[in-house]
Formats: sequence, C-alpha cells, structure tokens
Amino acid sequence: MRMRRRLRPVVDRLDDRCLPSGLTPAQVTQAYGLGGLTFTAPSGAPVAADGGGTTIALIEAYHDPTLTQDLQTFDQAYNLPAPSLNVVDLAGSTSDPTWALEESLDVEWAHAIAPGANIVVIEAPSQSMAAIRMAINTARNIPTVDVVSMSLGFPESTYHGSLNLTTPPGHAGITFVAASGDNGLASGSSWPAVSPNVLAVGGTTLYLDAAGNYAGEVSWSGSGGGLSKYVAEPRYQRSISSAGRRMTPDVSFLGDPNTGVAVYQTDPYSGLGSWQIVGGTSLGTPAWAAIVAIADEGRILQGKGTLDGPSQTLPALYSLPSSDFHQVASYRAGKPAMMGLGSPVGGPLIAGLVASNIDVPLTVSSARTAAFRAQRVRVRRAFREAPQHRHLARAHHFAVARHAIHSAPTVRTDLVGSSRHPADRSAIPALPIADLLDSLPWNHRSATNRGSQALRDV
Repeated sequence: MRMRRRLRPVVDRLDDRCLPSGLTPAQVTQAYGLGGLTFTAPSGAPVAADGGGTTIALIEAYHDPTLTQDLQTFDQAYNLPAPSLNVVDLAGSTSDPTWALEESLDVEWAHAIAPGANIVVIEAPSQSMAAIRMAINTARNIPTVDVVSMSLGFPESTYHGSLNLTTPPGHAGITFVAASGDNGLASGSSWPAVSPNVLAVGGTTLYLDAAGNYAGEVSWSGSGGGLSKYVAEPRYQRSISSAGRRMTPDVSFLGDPNTGVAVYQTDPYSGLGSWQIVGGTSLGTPAWAAIVAIADEGRILQGKGTLDGPSQTLPALYSLPSSDFHQVASYRAGKPAMMGLGSPVGGPLIAGLVASNIDVPLTVSSARTAAFRAQRVRVRRAFREAPQHRHLARAHHFAVARHAIHSAPTVRTDLVGSSRHPADRSAIPALPIADLLDSLPWNHRSATNRGSQALRDV
C-alpha cells in the first residue's frame, strides 16, 4: 500500500520576552462559561467549581521527561495553581517528540479547565493497540480515577470493542472521553470514540467578540466522525438519530488550530523549550474530561456518586435542553455540521449533570446488531487468517497551526520517516483493509496536521 507523507510544519523563533498568541485559559473558560463557577458545600459555604477532589487520567504513549517542568512554565504564565500531578511510566526512557507535545497539551489544558482536579498520566510503552489497551486498563483500575481522557484513535477497520471502557466492579463511576479524529468526516469513525461507552469529542472553529465573549462556532473541517460501520445505535442517541448506527462525535469544543491555544513543551531530543499554538480534537478531549470532573465534584458535594459514562453521563447529556449547548454551524453549505449536541454552555450544562438522576443500562438498536456482529466476525476471521498483517492506527488527534511559534531557533520537524523512530515508521505491509485505509486523507488541507501518525500494532 502506498504510504502518504504528512506535511512538515516549520516553526519560527519567538523572542524570549514574548508570550504566545494562542488563546489563553482565561479566554477559553470565559467563552464557554467555565470560569468563576461555584458549588455550595453542605455547610452552606461556596466552593470553587474547579474539579477539586476528583482525578482525571490521561492516556499517552512514550515518556515525556520534562512534563512536570513544562506544566510549571504553563501555570506560571497564566497564574494557575500548582496541580497534583502523578505519572505512571510504563515506557521507561523511550520518548517521542510528537507524543510529548500531545502529552503537554493534554495535561496543561485539563489543568486549565479544572485547575483543582488531580491529574494522573499513564504513559503506555508504545503506540500499539495492545499498549494503549494496557494503559486504559491501568487507568480505570486506579481507585481514585473519575474520568479517563484518550486523545488518540485507531481507524474503525474493525470494531475493537468496549471491554476496557467500563467502570470496574466496585469502583466509583468513570466517564471515558475520546477524540473523534482530525482527518475530516471522510476518514469516518475511530476507536475508542466510536464505542457507545465513550463520550466522543469533535472540533470547532471558535469566534470571540472584542470583549472576549463567545461570538459563534463553525464546525472545523478537520474534525472526524460520522456513522459507524460496525456499532449499533445506542439508546441515548435515538432522540436525535434514526440511522440505526452509532454516530460521533457526541459533543464538540474548540479544535481548529488556526484559532488554537497556547501549549508549552520541551522537545525530548533537543532539550529546547517552546510555545506552540495547538488545536485538534485532542484539545477538546481533556477539556471535556475536565468538565465532567467539575460535574463530579458537584455531585460529590451533594452526596451523589461520580458519573458512569454509558449509564449516566451520555444519557444525561442527551437529555439536557438544547440551551445547555452552543449550536455549531456547518462549514459545509447545506450539510449538517456533525458536531453532536454542540459545545458547552458551562454553568447550565454542569448544573444539569450534577442534578441528573439518570441511571439506565446501555442498550443498542436491535435493527442492525445481528448484521454488525456478523461483519465483525468476518473481519476478525480475516485477521486471524493473516496474522502478519496488522491495522494502522491514527495516534493522537491534534494539529499545530502553520503560525506556530517557538522560543527556540527555527526547527523543521519530519513527522514521517524519521531515522529516530525506525520501528514506528518502517514500511508497513498491505492490510486486508488496505483500500479503506488508503482512502484516508492523511494530509488534511485545512491545517498543518500532526495528528495521524502511521502506527504498527505489534
């Protein structure tokens, strides 16, 4: 199968005295109504609605040796409180600069939206399906974890199931959140976002007025999703769809890198620290995880349990009034935006999740279940018969704008074919689903996309 090369983003020098021009935490929280919120404690005292007492787990690949220092730089720039950050390093000393940027984005913006929440980072030993599943399983079995954020995806060449995307027995409720993808709707759904157990997040272009207030949103052309090929429609989506298949994303958030946010990261190879303007559905994923963590904080204060994704979070979101979401316009004239319920109207949405008493078992439409099951069996059989052929996986979903800025000298980053990562970028054999994967628009026209690395499941 002919592999396509990704774009090579060029980043320019930024004077050391300058701050990045990407959107700041204050601007984003103001736009979405997520700043200055409070709950009421049982004593009657006001409590900051910042995720206090909850824990967000972030699923990453490879080790980022400067993650803590980079977060400190970010927090100091934006006057954010010091977080409780713990790292579960399953990767040893193996690092990757692109994943390091993903990790910095996830940690910094989960902390920016829910500054009171504890953060635990699970660094998988590689970007293979087996490694990512192990990291997810590690996260969900940590007793204090309430939300799991997954800014990554594998093509829906076959449905990979929901085995690890559930709250373990005896554990407080966990919500799983995943990126819908950065390759546009033509690329289709991706796992784990397509699982009916997961809250899937799409990306938008966000507009602010002169005062920094919300002025509207349009669907970002790079945002992925659509109707699943294999997953039947979950019960909670029946009020908005009659297609009989799972539709992603469920919700949306700022994603266009041209209206992106500031992220600070140190390249693990060069040791150079830099500010970059970053976007993609990887931004919305930790942001929505932080929103759920804030709602969990409010529920704990009321004596309720934290939210379980498929039985509580997702059906609760679909039951909220439309006024709890910003309605996103479509960039495609005459076509639906495919942005799910929309982006958050912070206060009302969080209040609705806190107040919700919905707790219903996950069920799916029976119309297509048998056909989907038979198709999955056929695909799995093909994989068993050709074990040397493995699927490609889209890794982390995020994008860096062409006007990305660095405090280091000009650097050219080769995202594919680097001799530093021969194991992950070597020739990959043809697959039983080669035609499907070859049709994916790896070089999306809308932005310098760093979100779709070719991976090998080993």
